[in-house]
Amino acid sequence: MPLYIAAILVMIVVDQVVKHWAFTVLQPQHTIPLIENVFHLTYIENRGAAFSMFAKFDSRWIFVALAAVITLAICYALSKKLMQTALGSWSLVLIAAGAVGNAVDRVARGFVVDMFDFRLIHFPVFNVADIFICVGGVLFVIYFMFQHKDKPNDKNEAVNDNE
Repeated sequence: MPLYIAAILVMIVVDQVVKHWAFTVLQPQHTIPLIENVFHLTYIENRGAAFSMFAKFDSRWIFVALAAVITLAICYALSKKLMQTALGSWSLVLIAAGAVGNAVDRVARGFVVDMFDFRLIHFPVFNVADIFICVGGVLFVIYFMFQHKDKPNDKNEAVNDNE
């Protein structure tokens, strides 16, 4: 568990350093094309959820509370070793780090700083924490589909033994 907590903290720091850079350096320039009309670094203030959903009202505390609940549930799952493989555990670590990283922004600034802008496919602008959440989510699905094994139920074993 200490390794997971340390990893979560490192990921949060990485996310916050990148967002601080975007807030202080990128904001005045607004956008820096790395590959013209394909990939830019663009400063965006996201006041909603994923891809600016719910941005029309102040939803920040709802998302902070949701991040807290998710992170506590993940910490419980990790401490009880509910994940059967390392892939399952690390998927939750990534999700927790992303949730907390964006929650820090919501508390400190009132919005989430986004900066990665794939213009070629008109994808919404996102940040490092969003990457952690998405990659963690994909890894969790892979874990659940291919690695997670249902533990036999004692009652089912008793029924099967009597047959």
